[in-house]
Amino acid sequence: MNKLLAQTAGYSERDLRAKFQNVDTWVFDLDNTLYSPDSDLWPKIERRITHFLADRLDLDGLSARALQKHYYQKFGTTLRGLASEEAITPAEFLSFVHDIDRSTLAPNPALSREIRALPGRKFVFTNGSRDHALLTTAQLGLEGAFDGVFDIVDSNLAPKPDVAAYHAFFDRFSIAPTSSAMFEDIAQNLIVPKEAGMASTLVVAGPGQSDHREADDREIVDLLAADFVTSDLTAFLRSINALWT
Repeated sequence: MNKLLAQTAGYSERDLRAKFQNVDTWVFDLDNTLYSPDSDLWPKIERRITHFLADRLDLDGLSARALQKHYYQKFGTTLRGLASEEAITPAEFLSFVHDIDRSTLAPNPALSREIRALPGRKFVFTNGSRDHALLTTAQLGLEGAFDGVFDIVDSNLAPKPDVAAYHAFFDRFSIAPTSSAMFEDIAQNLIVPKEAGMASTLVVAGPGQSDHREADDREIVDLLAADFVTSDLTAFLRSINALWT
């Protein structure tokens, strides 16, 4: 991890130009990418998932939490596990777990400016729901900044890093990976995009920031999964936008 964090200090214009000069499609993960992993949004969602499992399957809190982790590790998302083994419909699960208070998430006008300034199309690609993406980006001040949202239902419940999810995303929006860039907080979710030819950037927690994600999601499994690493997405995008000024 120290080796990776050392890379967040900055890249040369030559490094950035080599990867981003011909990019015309910009793809962003949502949770813990467009906002910092020290935000309380993800813990709120996690608690709602545990509550859903406890209520629907008549479990105590500890058992519900254990099942939640089991499904996440086995299926990639709790929803996919529930759909496979409990016949829970995506709509009822997603509407419940994403029914959270987002007012604690501060708008980020600087990030909004940099995303809107990027040349070409912009998309959100999330393992969450479309409504969650729209409500969260609106809270951040990013309403109208994206050309589309691709969610877990669009991928037929196949989550990143399942290769089927990326292919479905590419097909839906006619995306050419070799002229696209992806920004993501989970290293393994960048392996397929990078292999497909996308410029890949891993967004990590900044110095001194807490990180509410699962240990597996915080793990940096492969230094080669990302072309770039940053702990400040806004500043990194500002450096990219400077290529055209």
